[in-house]
Amino acid sequence: MRIGELSRRTGVPTRLLRYYEEQHLLHPERTGNGYRSYPESAVARVGQIRGLLDSGLTTGMIRVILPYLCGPDHLVPAPEDVPAETAALLQGHIDRIQARIDCLARNRDRLTAYLAAVRPDGR
Repeated sequence: MRIGELSRRTGVPTRLLRYYEEQHLLHPERTGNGYRSYPESAVARVGQIRGLLDSGLTTGMIRVILPYLCGPDHLVPAPEDVPAETAALLQGHIDRIQARIDCLARNRDRLTAYLAAVRPDGR
């Protein structure tokens, strides 16, 4: 598929898709006339990239770990072959995500308590 179709199917602007290519996150083939040609799997790959970006990973971090992620239940290469630096990078990010989750949960609980105090009838 061409870049416009990938953009329509993923909701990601073509400008960002070209940026992902520059960052070595997407690897389209080029047709004889120079157009980018993406496989069907690019739709899922873009979704995965967006999810990783939304979780706070940088494109540099994604570039490091993306080759190992083929899906949530499948890792290539085998987990024991993942470099220690990559595992440490992921653990650091997991720790930062957990800290954000903890902070959000505390704020949610405080706001819920405040709302219960100012609106005792629950509305």
